[in-house]
Parts: sequence; structure tokens; C-alpha cells
Amino acid sequence: MKKLILMSMMAVLCIMTMSAQKTVVSQKSQKVYDTVDQMPEFAGGMSALIDYLSTNIKYPQDAIKQNLSGRVLVMFVVETDGSVSNVKVAKNVFPSLDAEAVRVVKAMPKWIPGRHKGKIVRVNYTVPIVFSIKK
Repeated sequence: MKKLILMSMMAVLCIMTMSAQKTVVSQKSQKVYDTVDQMPEFAGGMSALIDYLSTNIKYPQDAIKQNLSGRVLVMFVVETDGSVSNVKVAKNVFPSLDAEAVRVVKAMPKWIPGRHKGKIVRVNYTVPIVFSIKK
């Protein structure tokens, strides 16, 4: 009896895993839009995004020592479920600053996804992340 229950639970788990994988694959194969009727939005709006970035960015020590600052442009895709994927640097400044910008974007909470012609769609999005040392 225990074996039957265990085998049933494993079968259900396998089916759920395959279903989740199909969802991810189908989501990744959808077209990614650059402009849409309703662009994705960080939950709480632009001011919440600025708060999130300023709270979560850790200025790299090597950049502080070299007195480096600049604006890193980070590109990513806001998925149909609001998650962020395909994070990459579009305009780099310095390796540790670029890496920190990517880290913070990858850690973002889910966004409100974009819509085009009434449907939720994947959308390319770019965020400038400014690093400046205040004196």
C-alpha cells in the first residue's frame, strides 16, 4: 500500500513538473514586443522602482576606491507572468558596477506585465541604473 501511494505521488509530481516546463517553454517561444499598448509597470510605479533600486543596490567597493560612477543601461524581458528574464547590460560602465546592476534587476519582484491588443505579452524593457558617489 505504501508503495502504491509513493508511486502515485511520484507520478503526480512528474506530471506537474512536465506541465510547468511546457508553460516555461511556450512562454519563452512567444514574441517579445518592444512597444505595446500598455507597457509593463513595476508594482507601485516608477517611484517604487526608484525606491527598490536605491534600497537594494550595494555600491561595489572597488568602484568606490577608484571613485567610479556612471549610468548602466540594463535590458530585460518582462514575461507574461511579470517575472524578469534575459537580463543583460546594454551600456556598460565598469565590470563591478555592471554586475551589481544585473544582480539587482534579476532580484526584482514581479512586474505588472505589458498588454498589446488586450492580450498580456512579453515586452523588452530598459532601465538606467545610475551609480554616483556622494561626497
